[in-house]
Amino acid sequence: MESARKDSAGSPSVGPGDLFDASTDAAAVISEHGIVVGWTRCATALLGYPAAEVVGGSAVGLVAMPEDPARLAGIAERCRAGNGWSGRITARHRDGRALDVDVRVSASFRIGADECFLVSARERRTEWTMGRAVLDGFLTRAPVGMAVMDPQLRYVWLNDTLEHFGGVPREQRLGRRLSDLLPGLQAEALEGLMRKVFATGLPVTDYEYEGWSWADPHRRHAYSTSFFPLVDIDGTINGVCYMVQDVTERWHARQLLTLVNEAGTSIGRTLDVVRTAQELADFAVPRFADFVVVDLLEPVLSTEGHGAWLPDAGPAPARPVMCRAALRSVREGCPEAVARVGDTVDFVPPPHDANLLIGGEPLLIPVLDPSDELWVTREPLRAQRMREYGVHSLIAAPMRARNTVLGLTTFARSLNPVSFGTDEVLVARELVARAAVCVDNARRYTREHTAAVTLQRSLLPPTLSGGTALDVASSYLPADPSGGVGGDWFDVIPLSGARVGLVVGDVVGHGITAAASMGRLRTAVQTLAEMEMPPDELLAHLDDLVLRLSDEETAAGTAARATTGFIGATCLYAVYDPVTRRCAMARAGHPPPVVVAPDGHAGFPEIPAGPPLGLGGMAFEATEIELAENSLLGLYTDGLVEGPDHDMERGMARLVEVLARGEQDLDTLCTSAVQQLVPVPQPDDIALLLTRTHALGAGQAVSWDVPTDPAAVGDLRARATRQVREWGLDELALTTELVVSELVTNAIRYAAPPIRLRLLRDAHLTCEVSDSSSTAPRLRHARSTDEGGRGLFLVAQLALRWGARYTDQGKIIWAEQDIP
Repeated sequence: MESARKDSAGSPSVGPGDLFDASTDAAAVISEHGIVVGWTRCATALLGYPAAEVVGGSAVGLVAMPEDPARLAGIAERCRAGNGWSGRITARHRDGRALDVDVRVSASFRIGADECFLVSARERRTEWTMGRAVLDGFLTRAPVGMAVMDPQLRYVWLNDTLEHFGGVPREQRLGRRLSDLLPGLQAEALEGLMRKVFATGLPVTDYEYEGWSWADPHRRHAYSTSFFPLVDIDGTINGVCYMVQDVTERWHARQLLTLVNEAGTSIGRTLDVVRTAQELADFAVPRFADFVVVDLLEPVLSTEGHGAWLPDAGPAPARPVMCRAALRSVREGCPEAVARVGDTVDFVPPPHDANLLIGGEPLLIPVLDPSDELWVTREPLRAQRMREYGVHSLIAAPMRARNTVLGLTTFARSLNPVSFGTDEVLVARELVARAAVCVDNARRYTREHTAAVTLQRSLLPPTLSGGTALDVASSYLPADPSGGVGGDWFDVIPLSGARVGLVVGDVVGHGITAAASMGRLRTAVQTLAEMEMPPDELLAHLDDLVLRLSDEETAAGTAARATTGFIGATCLYAVYDPVTRRCAMARAGHPPPVVVAPDGHAGFPEIPAGPPLGLGGMAFEATEIELAENSLLGLYTDGLVEGPDHDMERGMARLVEVLARGEQDLDTLCTSAVQQLVPVPQPDDIALLLTRTHALGAGQAVSWDVPTDPAAVGDLRARATRQVREWGLDELALTTELVVSELVTNAIRYAAPPIRLRLLRDAHLTCEVSDSSSTAPRLRHARSTDEGGRGLFLVAQLALRWGARYTDQGKIIWAEQDIP
């Protein structure tokens, strides 16, 4: 009989593998005399004896081993001591065959007067053993490439899989190093990792790399490699085993995913349509394709209309009219291209038409055939370039965003021998989709920005002219450096009597809201100036207008206020008279103008500040100063003088210093002042209006007192006609005679003395009649039966324009004629 296992003390041991599951083990109860007292169904299943044949009989017949009384006595003694016993015996089955079973005997216990033992058993299963042939077959044919390298990093053994990966026969590898056989792989890096394993004894796992092999020399493969030491019985490392797997598909999928993620940070960095298209082409070459073109529908590049197709807007043309927006190739100069950036194109891969763009699904042509009849007949030049440069695979991906067709992006491969596949189609779709959203954003921004800038430019004067009274130069810079819109404005308004109105204002805020508010204020100032209002009255009316507009928008609701609401504005208005060289001005919370005298002395006139527009309930005060001829008068907004330190006084001092240098050219001086004073970055809109004053000489202005006698009209008419002829304006003599006659006659008849007639010659010939009456003249349309009432109507027909303005002494009726 086999000996039972014993521990170091010679006693039978019980290990973890000997613990049985009682629910499946055979069990029997045996008395101290060897009689079977109890028998379970599992025992019948194991040995085949039914309980009726066993219970009450001797247990000796169940054992197919020679008797060993001494050993049985020892087991009984151990069980009586409460320890139990386990071991292996050979039992006899009812059919006569022997069974090897694992047995466990419990500590003794009593049933009545008899001492008994619980014996449980299970059949011992034969352990599976692996033969050397099986092991050799596993190593040789495993799907993982394996090799053993000696301390000199030479091949000692490799399996069939590794031989297939590298494409180098086994007999050529053995005894040679990796760097000698596969230069297309990262041999030096791999051998460096092997040396590290030799030096440290630590394994290196999952090192991934990409390279070429002789097994597939036309395609790059990716591999994952692990290295671990081979240790001898004495702990010496006598070799390195490395295992390699081809993970090209996983590597490729990860690279494509990385490509898509990187596209999010590389495409759409600006709000420029063409630059965004070029970013797509630059990103895709060479990491995804060898040649990329981006063609956009012509309306996409336009700033007018919707700028693109809507798929449900009707049938598309057979050949879409597009513009080449971007181009990129691995070859310098993009020789594959048939059209250049900016050219009109209508390319859609044959046999497709514009419906390809509307459908939205990318088109994959994995293998291009330049000799295909469709390409040769429809795109002969492109077929020739395909043949010449080896273009062999193509993806055409429509650009769509927000249900809008924008264009077509074409990816092609030539130097890369691997054709596009379905995975690349998914990547192309994602790249183009991201770029399309960016292009659409840029398109919308460009259209809206152009509209805003157009609005701004329409609100600002296209040209400024101070007539003969002023030389004018101006500069305007919105806070948005890309050419946005703002709320600052300025204007030069020609007035009667050779006078000129100057205005500069600042609406709080930036953008389209401030520009819209500015436009309304500028229009109001022009209208009020045309009514010949003095500066303080004009600002009072403008203040009332702002209050009324604010109240209207408040009543209209929050949405209207958020769009165009007035939140505050400042303004300065001045009127310069070249005859008297006097300038009247008033300001509503705006910085005072700067005046530089001809001798270089500069300063700021003391003008009451007045409240900003929109507060209401406070008066504005006008101040009048005399300006020497060739004086420099500068009007500006606070953005010019705030500076980075936001110190207005220091900024105004810097402005005086810059303007007092006395450059003769106003445009140069204006540009220089802005460049020196405006901080970078520019925090606010700025406007600067510079003027240089001139005076009308004594020979350009003539005046006469008018007696209240109607008989004096003839004499005044003659004097005026003679003066006009002296000025060389013979063509205007007759018209002037009629205008003077009508205006003077009306003044004598309806106005109060003193009355005075004045002729001015500057850019126009102006006739003025002043009186002390405040009665407004009224243009009448006399009936055919009326004897009078046609005077002002006749003046209106003869003059370029006419009007009336009021002064402290009364009013002035004036009429202008254009000088030929």
